[in-house]
Amino acid sequence: MSQPDLILPAPAKLNLFLHITGQRDDGYHLLETLFQFLSVGDTLAFSRTNTGDIQLTPGLPQVADEDNLIVKAARALLPYRLHTQAGIKIELTKRLPMGGGLGGGSSDAATTLLALNALWDIHLPLEKLAAIGLELGADVPIFVHGFAALARGVGEQLTPMHPEESWYFIVHPNVEVSTAQIFTHPNLPRNTAPLKDPQINWADHHNDCENLVKSLHPQVALAHNWLLEYGASRMTGTGACLFAPFTSKEAAQHALNNMPASFTGFIAQGLNTSPAHLALNAALVN
Repeated sequence: MSQPDLILPAPAKLNLFLHITGQRDDGYHLLETLFQFLSVGDTLAFSRTNTGDIQLTPGLPQVADEDNLIVKAARALLPYRLHTQAGIKIELTKRLPMGGGLGGGSSDAATTLLALNALWDIHLPLEKLAAIGLELGADVPIFVHGFAALARGVGEQLTPMHPEESWYFIVHPNVEVSTAQIFTHPNLPRNTAPLKDPQINWADHHNDCENLVKSLHPQVALAHNWLLEYGASRMTGTGACLFAPFTSKEAAQHALNNMPASFTGFIAQGLNTSPAHLALNAALVN
């Protein structure tokens, strides 16, 4: 069996806080959120073909290929190919839970854009890739650009930030939260005042989605209350995953060792540079 042409990680992200500051006439919400990457994520292996098509293996349960963000990302770059017979086979190793608020689908899409931009010799600038990514999802641009950032607007206005690269314990309550349900719910707060100073301590802020998600999904509330015994628990994105920062990997491991069997979880380090970018740059040098 031949080796893939390129193997890249698709890292998870945390929303260290998430404020909803308004809603546009087209329904999109205006946000202020601090993104940081994690050292854990999915992995994608890319093999060039000359068939002109896109192959994804394995597919995701209950997600048709045409709705998969990986396939959508690859198709978005088809018009930019220099050679119309350039195709791709993508093998996905999925680790991040769906509906967990860790950005797995968005990260997979961004890694696909970065990989095919190189493998198909397209060489679009990151700003153009991010604009293409924004059409796929609000979180895709942060993964395309690859640096920890305060995101504003609908997620496309990025200010580089440097939060502490803490160790985190991430708990998944084993429920899947629908982002669409949360953002269309009448009880979601939508009027948090915008930050005056972007140089903030993220721990002083909150996630506007958290209370609503806990009310709709009692298992999330249970996980939150349990994690509070070990650290400053809060939810990432629209859930369902919760996280707490720790000063050491050992301290995070202690919490993981005591996790109830009804939850799953893992330990990861916060990173201010995306592992996907580091791996891509290393591969291009070699």
